[in-house]
Amino acid sequence: MKACHKCGEEKPLDGFYKSPCARDGRDNTCKECRKARVRQNRADKIDYYREYDRRRGNRHGPGYLKQYRKQNAIKQQAHNRVNHALIDGRIERPDGCEVCNESRFTLHAHHDDYLRQLDVRWLCPGCHHQWHAEHGEAANAGHPPLPRGVFRGA
Repeated sequence: MKACHKCGEEKPLDGFYKSPCARDGRDNTCKECRKARVRQNRADKIDYYREYDRRRGNRHGPGYLKQYRKQNAIKQQAHNRVNHALIDGRIERPDGCEVCNESRFTLHAHHDDYLRQLDVRWLCPGCHHQWHAEHGEAANAGHPPLPRGVFRGA
């Protein structure tokens, strides 16, 4: 147990962030007080942080997006086909994630196979991330794009 310097409450050690400078290896301010201080600092200096975030937003060089799209052409093509099918009404985005039924987030169209470009499963960001963490990249991710007029859907 340790007392927070800010609020004075006694809390277990895991209620404090690790700090190599402290004798016991934990910061002197509890996590809640630290978070409150950070939020207040951002609010006090919001103009500075907004400008910082704007500058930081595009961290890649000017040719990055073009190079990424070239290296991942089949992915880009599949994403575009799904977007156009949504706009045209050929497919619909469901209300909830296919795994957890979560409906608070915009669902991602996940491809198990990039050659089957409209064969997607609709996942919330968390389930989508978890799927890739467990299974890795989808099939045919390195495949060249399909020629114009060749279309493999669901």
